[in-house]
Amino acid sequence: MQQGQEQTAGAPRAPSTLWAMTVINVSEAGFEREVMGRSTTLPVVVDFWAEWCGPCRQLGPLLERAAAEREGKVVLAKVDTDANPGLAQSFDIRGIPAVKAFSDRSVVAEFVGAQGPDAVERFFDALVPSEAELLVASGKESDLRQALQLEPGRPDAAAGLARILIARGEDHEALEILAPVNCSFQADGLAARVRLQKDDQLAGAFAALDRGELERALEQLLAALPSADGDREDIRRVIVGELDGFGPDDPLARDTRRRLAAILY
Repeated sequence: MQQGQEQTAGAPRAPSTLWAMTVINVSEAGFEREVMGRSTTLPVVVDFWAEWCGPCRQLGPLLERAAAEREGKVVLAKVDTDANPGLAQSFDIRGIPAVKAFSDRSVVAEFVGAQGPDAVERFFDALVPSEAELLVASGKESDLRQALQLEPGRPDAAAGLARILIARGEDHEALEILAPVNCSFQADGLAARVRLQKDDQLAGAFAALDRGELERALEQLLAALPSADGDREDIRRVIVGELDGFGPDDPLARDTRRRLAAILY
């Protein structure tokens, strides 16, 4: 059981020894620290329950097992609504069992009522990064390759690995990595860049991209569009791919998209 664990009044059921590291009982006094504060570093699933609630007793072990299987990645906090009516009121708990998942101090997922094992597993899976996601986050070539073995055609892994290969001049392998990827602006843009490598007029733009000088690179790519003839579509793909992930309110992305539309249409 976590240090500083809060015990609710009314002698709530204690988690089994097997699950003690991932399941905590939380009171109103400890909710801010144990749930809200903890949620800034990993997801916290809160089980609002009561001793008299039959469906709660059915759901509880499923939640506890799911949390135990993801030890170190998620914490399950149990709140006895009878002993903590203020918390139940604060979160508008009208029926139990009620389950809410917190991340970065906000509710990011929830459900009400007893659920089966498969539904509980899906609920937890959506909160915890997969092995492939963790590998992609590292950015290392070996991890990106392993992520693609786990999930062939995964767009972010393929794009990350392709950037490394392109920087080394291994364009053929980069295209092979990108080929199975579907519906990814970044992957399409990187494949287009490989096809455009032969164009000396774009060498400066690509060098700027490699240096992280996105604004300068986009300026040169836009300038090359009017006279690009057969390469116009691939240049557009490169630009769109580099802007992928920028929100509509980003000033550089907004201005570049406006200028791109004006040139093309």
